[in-house]
Amino acid sequence: MARLNLLEETRFEKLPVSVFENPKIASINVAHRIADLIKSKQASNTPAVLGLATGVTPIAVYAELVRLHKEEGLSFRNVITFNLDEYYPMQPTAAQSYVTFMNENLFDHIDIDKNNVHIPDGTLPLEDIPAFCLNYEKKIGDLGGLDIQILGIGRTGHIGFNEPGSAPNSGTRLVTLDDLTRRDAARDFGGKTFVPTKAITMGIGTIFKAREIILMAWSRKKASIIKKAVEGEISGEVPATYLQLSEHVEFILDAPAASELTRFDTPWLVKDCVWTDSLIRKAVIWLANTLHKPVLKLTEDDYNNNGMAQLATEKGPVYNINIHIFNKLQHTITGWPGGKPNADDSQRPERAEPAKKRVIIFSPHPDDDVISMGGTFIRLVDQKHDVHVAYQTSGNTAVWDDDALRFVEFNVDFTEKMGMDNTHLKDLYNKMRTFIEQKKPNQIDTPEIQTVKGLIRKGEAIAGARYCGLADDHIHFQALPFYESGKNQKNPVTNADIELTIELLQKVRPQQVFAAGDFEDPHGTHIVCFNIILEALTRLRKTEAWAQDCWLWMYRGAWHEFETHEIEMAVPISPQELERKRNAIFKHQSQKDRAVFPGDDAREFWQRAEDRNRETAKAYDELGLAEYEAMEAFVRWKFED
Repeated sequence: MARLNLLEETRFEKLPVSVFENPKIASINVAHRIADLIKSKQASNTPAVLGLATGVTPIAVYAELVRLHKEEGLSFRNVITFNLDEYYPMQPTAAQSYVTFMNENLFDHIDIDKNNVHIPDGTLPLEDIPAFCLNYEKKIGDLGGLDIQILGIGRTGHIGFNEPGSAPNSGTRLVTLDDLTRRDAARDFGGKTFVPTKAITMGIGTIFKAREIILMAWSRKKASIIKKAVEGEISGEVPATYLQLSEHVEFILDAPAASELTRFDTPWLVKDCVWTDSLIRKAVIWLANTLHKPVLKLTEDDYNNNGMAQLATEKGPVYNINIHIFNKLQHTITGWPGGKPNADDSQRPERAEPAKKRVIIFSPHPDDDVISMGGTFIRLVDQKHDVHVAYQTSGNTAVWDDDALRFVEFNVDFTEKMGMDNTHLKDLYNKMRTFIEQKKPNQIDTPEIQTVKGLIRKGEAIAGARYCGLADDHIHFQALPFYESGKNQKNPVTNADIELTIELLQKVRPQQVFAAGDFEDPHGTHIVCFNIILEALTRLRKTEAWAQDCWLWMYRGAWHEFETHEIEMAVPISPQELERKRNAIFKHQSQKDRAVFPGDDAREFWQRAEDRNRETAKAYDELGLAEYEAMEAFVRWKFED
């Protein structure tokens, strides 16, 4: 019976999918499957032939394999490996090379014979590549094929570098990279301009011959492409869909990556549900959006004809359900993000008391505060709350080199006009200019250039916060150590990052904290900064009474907005307030026009913010609620005490 229920639940899925709580647990599972294969091959005195992938996805798998080698004696002497791909052209010693990646993450830490390691050669002359690719295939074939192939998935749906348009029987070959793939790699190379346009990749046909194929994907960023790969029609536009034809494939996902699969996203379409308040809210909003009807106009037929008959039967009549959800949505809307004084707060998102709250807005980068919640920021100040802003990182990697030079040139000219001795400053400027002229892609800036870039962003952040109404002593720059590496790849978080955050929290003792909850930030800083705040508050809640009464609200930035059913506080923004928010964003001049790390979206940050805020207001309007110019959305973090 349990098996029948599972089949019904997964009936939209065209290949096997296993979902784990988090990437670490999933990665350990995959690593142990590889280890079991290696040991079984050792027992029969035969080689284990592994197809390996690169990128962020398999790093934890390799870390566990290294641990098994060092702590449990797992030997790799009988292992032969073939990597999926390599950029072309690419020197094996380059930081972005997959040779470097594999050595740093696996091969340098285990006892594998380096003669058994095979990675496509990014240094070959073009005319030699076809022969190399044929030989690569022959080596795999002579060994009887791959025992197991590890895969990630790109946002184009590529596996290896088999981009859209790849044939299902393709072999190892030279390919041209999709523009989205190159944009995703831009940060590693110091800009898309420096990302190679081509790569050598194992073909889909080669991958198919593996006796076992495991595709891994982590995070919400991969959810939409995973849904296409698992539930969509087989198409060359999404190469991963070809894996539906294999009888030896399994997708290993964490919960966020699986979140758009039907059984998780709209479970009422595949099974009977336990109808919690949150699930009812999600289902009713989904139904209204699907039928393009306001919530209060949904009928019993609408429920019955769209997989929600169980809800209508168990919780109906449906009009009562509609009214309940409408009221829930109505109660999320508030013009008083700090709580409305002398008002009944039983149905409001925030508490009425204390009437004037101490508030900290944490901003991962120096502009996230105004981009993400500038309207709410201004309103909190206007409503006389004691508002502080904390900029967690300097953001010094996101300033153009010529902007840094321009600011130093200004200082040289200014000191000269003022009759000051600027000999040392001129010398420093000349050294900076020489360095920048000779700078290689992704090269770490000198400490002086890092300082200048950090000061540029600090000045912009101060201007933005002042415009929102803050006094200088309420503007805090944390410069958390994890970020201050000068590199795109940041240092690990340490206790120092947490202690600095605890120190600020103890100083202000806020009743409200706002933090960036956009965990799909493509640069990863938001989730790191959020976890630092969370750990700091968790520690303080064990000993401090004020911390137990501190509410943590999450906002989202320039990348995504919360889904309507998730929103717990929606703050309306008038046309005038939206203009004030825009002006606050404009204070960040180094991020205007063309940001260093813009992500996929060609719009400027102020445009993204306004469009997103208007879309949130439109979503409420289409559900039958009041029509506003724009809205900023928040979700409250629930602590586990």
